[in-house]
Amino acid sequence: MAIDQATRQFLAQAAEAAGPDAKPMHDMTLAEARAGALQALDLIGPGVPVAEVENLELKSGEGEDPFEVRILKPSAQPQGIIVYLHGGGWVVSDIVAYDAIGRQLAVNTGYTVVLVNYRKAPEAPYPAAVDDSWTALKWVDEHREELAASGAPLVVAGDSAGGNLSAAMTLRARDGGGPKIDYQVLVYPVTDADFTRPSYLDPENQLLLSTETMEWFWDHYAPVGRRTEQDASPLRAATLEGLPDAFVIIAEHDVLRDEGEAYAQRLSDEGVNVETELFEGQMHGFISMFNILPSSAAVIDRISEKVLQQVSKEVIR
Repeated sequence: MAIDQATRQFLAQAAEAAGPDAKPMHDMTLAEARAGALQALDLIGPGVPVAEVENLELKSGEGEDPFEVRILKPSAQPQGIIVYLHGGGWVVSDIVAYDAIGRQLAVNTGYTVVLVNYRKAPEAPYPAAVDDSWTALKWVDEHREELAASGAPLVVAGDSAGGNLSAAMTLRARDGGGPKIDYQVLVYPVTDADFTRPSYLDPENQLLLSTETMEWFWDHYAPVGRRTEQDASPLRAATLEGLPDAFVIIAEHDVLRDEGEAYAQRLSDEGVNVETELFEGQMHGFISMFNILPSSAAVIDRISEKVLQQVSKEVIR
């Protein structure tokens, strides 16, 4: 299926606004790339109101720079917690760009949403983003009863690089004996550093995220010699047994499509209850186009539905 009409129109308008001298992200300076990643904020808007917003700083270790987390409470009595790790190739974007998404998830589910502004590469290369995500996850676990009802479920979720970090969190939690993660949501996740897969080579997938841009992200994030570690490439983990139930979302026109599908298949093959949903006609990055592309609202609604369905399943068990 071809890219849908709304996406085609958005890409055409973006190209016209950028002008004939526009550069792809992999040819930009870091400052240019980071500024470009936030250009859609005015179109996204402020998001829906929530009952409480709190920003605080955490540190992953002595001598490390702090990073921010944003806590979005939908009500006085949230029923669960979602730790959301944003996309951006570990290099661009932040929790400001994902604030509207976090607010919508919080209102849809009744869960507290914790957005994690992990440190970015290349200033803070691998494994800094993993360490910060882990620090945030442990902090949330230690403060569960402040963030939601006693015994409330804990979900990790993220898109693209954030999906990569979410998968890494489930592996660390399994291998370290906790925190207990009840559900994982991986939206077109980075799971490997193999640029030879067919989806990387397909010309129709070279859209907002191209093969060259993904290589640029990896080159900023992690040295080649460390890219096979499970914290960097979860698909390379020795085993995926014992991980939490998963919902994996795939974009049809995405250089990451094959590795996302491969990860979901391995989860299933190794005994994890996983549901995979292909969003036809969509490109990589569509969730971050909230209030711009209809598919963004649709995928946020689907995530919310699956999270609430998972809670019902846990109650039945």
